[in-house]
Amino acid sequence: MAIFKTSNPALGEKTFTGTAAEYANQPNARIGERFGGGFGAVAGRMTLNGTINRTGILLVCVIASAAWTWNLFIQAVQSDNAGAFAAGGPWMLVGLIGGFICAMVTIFKKEWSPVTAPLYALLEGLALGGISAAFELRYPGIAIQAVGLTFATLFAMLFIYRTGIIRVTEKFRIGIFAATGGIAVFYLLEMVLSFFGVHFAAINGSGAIGIGFSLIIVGIAALNLVLDFDFIEKGVQYGAPKYMEWYGAFGIMVTLIWLYLEILRLLAKMNRRN
Repeated sequence: MAIFKTSNPALGEKTFTGTAAEYANQPNARIGERFGGGFGAVAGRMTLNGTINRTGILLVCVIASAAWTWNLFIQAVQSDNAGAFAAGGPWMLVGLIGGFICAMVTIFKKEWSPVTAPLYALLEGLALGGISAAFELRYPGIAIQAVGLTFATLFAMLFIYRTGIIRVTEKFRIGIFAATGGIAVFYLLEMVLSFFGVHFAAINGSGAIGIGFSLIIVGIAALNLVLDFDFIEKGVQYGAPKYMEWYGAFGIMVTLIWLYLEILRLLAKMNRRN
């Protein structure tokens, strides 16, 4: 099943393993086909529209919980600037740790995704709300800019994918997979070395190298969206079970949240430069 390879950890090569066999023997598995429908009409199977709808629900969950921690931070700053982290910090930690745990559970138990995917979105929203508020307090207007650029990138990548401007070939998949893996290893190495006082000032700074590095990361994150779109479309064609709509939406959210954070970081560097 090499055709299902993607660099998104939530949408791995074995995501759809066994899903066809799981539904092949069910009496209603071919109801849609008997009446002339395509894969989207097959009862109990993943559809593109269903995945889009689930993605919308997860977005609402993220925005709702993010708005809550955002308000906690802003209200705390208005009353006592020093108490901002005390008010929202614990919820940020709950979101970060809980979101990671939820993501791992979802990846390994994808049939639980109708429950764990919304929970993941709510928890990540708690973290994103606090992080966004912290950036907003230092650089007013940066959060709405990052949100706007994230959605603009999402729709641009969808347009590029649907029009075939970028063709998802095996070499393309391998290239993005290698680049994403390299970024993950670099971030892990950077975090470990920071405990020993080693910092990459040029990369994290607001100079040309730092901004250029962030632009590359944003570009790779955006290209992951193209792989995710292709992966989900292949899953629909493969006849994955209905719960995979939630899992596919979860995979898109993982990439979108990464993209948003990288855009936020890029904008912060550009603001420091001015």
